[in-house]
Amino acid sequence: MKSNPTTPPRPFDVTAVFPQLAALARTATRLHPRPGVPSPQDSSIGGPLLWPADEPWPHCDGPHVVDGINPALSPAAVRLERRLLAIQRVRSLTEDEAQALRRIRPPRNGPARLAVAPYEGPIAMLPVAQLYARDVPDLPAPEGADLLQVLWCPFDHPIMPRTALFWREASTVTDMLSTPPEPPAMQFVGYLPEPCLLSPEQVTDYPDHLELSQELQSRLKDWNVWQTAGTHAGRPYTSYVEETLYRTDELGPEDIDDVDRASYLPQYYDNELAGAPGWKVGGWPRWGATDPSPRLCAACGHEMDALLTIATFEDNDDSSWMAYEAPDTPVTEAAHHDPGQPTAVQIGSGYDQQLYVCPVSPEHPHLELMH
Repeated sequence: MKSNPTTPPRPFDVTAVFPQLAALARTATRLHPRPGVPSPQDSSIGGPLLWPADEPWPHCDGPHVVDGINPALSPAAVRLERRLLAIQRVRSLTEDEAQALRRIRPPRNGPARLAVAPYEGPIAMLPVAQLYARDVPDLPAPEGADLLQVLWCPFDHPIMPRTALFWREASTVTDMLSTPPEPPAMQFVGYLPEPCLLSPEQVTDYPDHLELSQELQSRLKDWNVWQTAGTHAGRPYTSYVEETLYRTDELGPEDIDDVDRASYLPQYYDNELAGAPGWKVGGWPRWGATDPSPRLCAACGHEMDALLTIATFEDNDDSSWMAYEAPDTPVTEAAHHDPGQPTAVQIGSGYDQQLYVCPVSPEHPHLELMH
């Protein structure tokens, strides 16, 4: 029986070095998506939704512009392509399979950018996430709701998909929509989430270093503070930083000085001690594509809370956040996912799409930022 993914303990308790961080700790629920066959009764990424038959399916009014470089494939074509590529990893394709794969992306001898008219009119949105409050401890379900459903339009608006959030009480859905509509095309194949089951796990997050006070940022960057902080498990705290620095940059102690070590401290803190990577609910966001910016509700001006991180990557093999789990079953034709990118979602060049909600009212508009 395969075990649930489990986040390894942090290298050490960062509040032992910086006690001021204790008041800033937040819990987050890592979702640990893994490809599977979810049902509408499951929490999932990219799975079927528990959607009332008498409620209109969400559509996006546009605009839906095709860039002329990336083929705008249908969800059915992308599913077929993924299945055929998975088969190709374990055996040779039959002639029929090879022809089917070529038909999805036929050779193009024309210009690098084609003139393609935008899709006119509204198009159906795609399921992104379905989260039951019973499974996700940090889900901020409003009163009378125990289920969050997130959908998006698979076209950039303007730099990432436009999302829609729906809160509902699951027990009120007695007649379920069995065959929801799908969009005729998607701007990028990474906008079709692979159906995944979840193994939610609660962890503790701390803010990105750029969200700390100037005083705390200065202390975090001070190598002397780390040197005089003492030890953990018989090791100086600085040894954990140096170990990761040497491994990451493939350097030895003779190659760097204290200035190099100090300049690496914010990166070490952000990557190893602050916010958990990957798909998660709540917690603190990780920043990379941009610096932190104010997240204020457009309706009331209140500071907004992190709701859901839609992540391109769960993490890389080098990170201490990589979850422990029992070895997977042998590769088969059905196993066509990248362990570091199990949902097959890609935001931009590999970023996160962070959703925020206003704690004052679920009726207030949510916020989307690329991180």
